[in-house]
Amino acid sequence: ESAPQPVAPGARIEAGTLNLTGPLTVVARAAERDSFLAEMARLMEAAEGGRARYRRLADRVAAVYAPVVHLAALFTFIGWMVAAGDLHRAVVIAIAVLIITCPCALGLAVPMVQVMAARRLFERGVMIKDGGALERLESVDTVVFDKTGTLTTGTPTLTNLRDVPLDLLAIAGAIAAHSRHPHALAIATAAAAMPAPVATTVAEQPGLGIEATLAGSTWRLGRAEWALAAPGDTRGTVLARDGVLAVGFAFEDTLRPGAADAVETLLRQGLEVEIVSGDGAAAVEDVARRLGITRWAAGLMPGGKTARLAALASQGRHALMVGDGLNDAPALAAAHASMAPANAADVGRQAADVVFLRQGLGAVPETLRLARAAGRLVRQNLVLALAYNVIAIPVAVLGYATPFVAAVAMSASSVVVVANALRLGWRGPRRPDAPALGLSTLREGVAE
Repeated sequence: ESAPQPVAPGARIEAGTLNLTGPLTVVARAAERDSFLAEMARLMEAAEGGRARYRRLADRVAAVYAPVVHLAALFTFIGWMVAAGDLHRAVVIAIAVLIITCPCALGLAVPMVQVMAARRLFERGVMIKDGGALERLESVDTVVFDKTGTLTTGTPTLTNLRDVPLDLLAIAGAIAAHSRHPHALAIATAAAAMPAPVATTVAEQPGLGIEATLAGSTWRLGRAEWALAAPGDTRGTVLARDGVLAVGFAFEDTLRPGAADAVETLLRQGLEVEIVSGDGAAAVEDVARRLGITRWAAGLMPGGKTARLAALASQGRHALMVGDGLNDAPALAAAHASMAPANAADVGRQAADVVFLRQGLGAVPETLRLARAAGRLVRQNLVLALAYNVIAIPVAVLGYATPFVAAVAMSASSVVVVANALRLGWRGPRRPDAPALGLSTLREGVAE
């Protein structure tokens, strides 16, 4: 509503400023290759080009295939020359052997399924990095969830705001503004309208909290056992000055959409489900009870989550880690397979094998279902390709296939393998909360 104000060339414009006149300079602070869309495109390219165990097996067989096929054609030619003495017939039969044994079906057996799996998951709002991740997902028997930001929405609110002195809330808000942790964001939001003091030094300790220096004092916002010199029985998130408790914070969070259905589906599939969280025992137990999860661990730092996954691996378990925070990144990297939501910390998305763009957790059981289906189709395709050669080669060597018939048979084998791969996902229609993925959905993922 105010009068237009002139803007000097090169001036910086704050978001939300209106009624500006004069030249305006827009400065790009990041390259296009670093954008979220570019990252998603790279993930899709990797999904189609990853070298996984089945694909490496097919590649090795194909590498041996060429010399074996040429030797078979050569021996066929020599055999027919010795048996019939007819040069033309020997050459035609040898050519038929070369054509009918073309390794097209074998070469398509694995990558075609992986491409189809990547597409089906893409349609459901799930990005997968490579075929190796698909194979690891196929063998998952345990799903380990982080709590805050994964099983819950990650947007907690302060429940004891009235009990927090305004001066301490302002200090906590100024410190919390330097972190993306859900509890820090909640504190920063509650203190947004208050004048913020300026900290001279700020350092975040993943899984512990934030340390800052204000007016000559050392302030810590985070875990009580880390922030306090003598925590005693104090737990949860606190603000401490020089190791002495200043104020404690209590939070309330809501379950992520579809969390209950996702956990129920996983349990119904015979998978073990557990929670590992850095939050207090009471909060973790409450979420576990509401979701029907009997195994949970609270108060874990990043190393504790990684140790839990290592313990599962030592028991022969193949664990899928689902997490979103900076403190989940080591666990995501250490797990047999890992998933993260699109709004996870950058390092978490990089460490995860799979990124899902939708708010709901239905992507977890859906991804595991498709990974198992993809594994079955890969094995079927390999069997089909080998069975075709077991039948076709003797037919061609015995002279029952002309080059034309051999070409038709070779093409038919490739069509069969491709058609079998196309069956992936036919029996699993998209969930209502996972529409076909396009540019608008990618933008939603950025916003979320």
